Amino acid sequence: MSFLTLSSIQKSFGPVQVVKDFNMSIEKGEFVSFLGPSGCGKTTVLRMIAGFETPSGGAIAIDGKSQMNLRPNQRNIGMVFQAYALFPNMNVAENVAFGLKVAGRPKAEIDARVKEMLGLIKLDHLADRYPYQMSGGQQQRVALARALAPKPQVLLLDEPLSALDAKIRVSLREEIRMIQQQLGITTVFVTHDQEEALSISDRIVVMNAGKADQIGTPAEIYNRPATRFVAGFVGTLNLIEAKVVDPAANRVSIGDQGVTLREPLGTVKAGDMVSLALRPEAGSIAPDAKGDTALSGAVVSTNFLGSVIRTRMKVGDSIISFDMFNSPGLVPPAVGETVTLRFTAGDLLVISD
Repeated sequence: MSFLTLSSIQKSFGPVQVVKDFNMSIEKGEFVSFLGPSGCGKTTVLRMIAGFETPSGGAIAIDGKSQMNLRPNQRNIGMVFQAYALFPNMNVAENVAFGLKVAGRPKAEIDARVKEMLGLIKLDHLADRYPYQMSGGQQQRVALARALAPKPQVLLLDEPLSALDAKIRVSLREEIRMIQQQLGITTVFVTHDQEEALSISDRIVVMNAGKADQIGTPAEIYNRPATRFVAGFVGTLNLIEAKVVDPAANRVSIGDQGVTLREPLGTVKAGDMVSLALRPEAGSIAPDAKGDTALSGAVVSTNFLGSVIRTRMKVGDSIISFDMFNSPGLVPPAVGETVTLRFTAGDLLVISD
């Protein structure tokens, strides 16, 4: 049975509908990320769960109890914002204790819970410091501890890592995931960073223009994108235009090169154009590369990206990128050189518009 349920949620600001008939069921203890570009509605959905925005339609329930008539302070929800929002006149321990004091908990209980939370985020040695004396990563960990201290039913995280530098972001997202799993708390995480969502989520909601384009596990979202938007937004992906040659045999042509797909083409006819997706890591130009499908083309560019070298080749009217793992002595193909990319037919996905 789902723990957090969003049923046909809608939100309009004047004539503009920013969330359109959004439905989602989240299990107890699940970590779900809302992923999408700015303006897609993901933070608005989060704020409706928290009670900071009132839905224009639909219903929200936690553990079977409607939240629609409850103010934010009446909902058993913890929230961590993009800005740390710590009280500058309170030290770390006082910030973590704030929600417990507001709730009127006994001092002994507050002291024990603060000690537990500071131990959880590994900042018990900084209990007497003030926010201005701490790094951004430390402040965000304190904000997380403050949100968790009252033992909320649901934890909401609104792009909590976007203000941090890359290395701290990676370590802190791993710490957040570890703490979430340790506590078993139902968590909704909003981000525009696909790597964050893919690395720590049980499921991902890819949002586009106020609706969910696809909901699935990280592997499903990455390997089987349901729409052109998801295919283009999550990861690096080649979108290749192909002409249907024989729909019954799943035969298409890319430029003047024929390919037989494993995936059914659906209700198309010969001469129709279809969009195919291919990940850059799917193929190889090595002489001993294996695969039942091949495409040849002239190299138009190579880009050194550290661990990989990304090369682009022209096939018909499409530019196809492929990756080679960087290693000492590796010489990428030269611009203008004709190469053959080999991969399996199952790596070519038919993308719905």
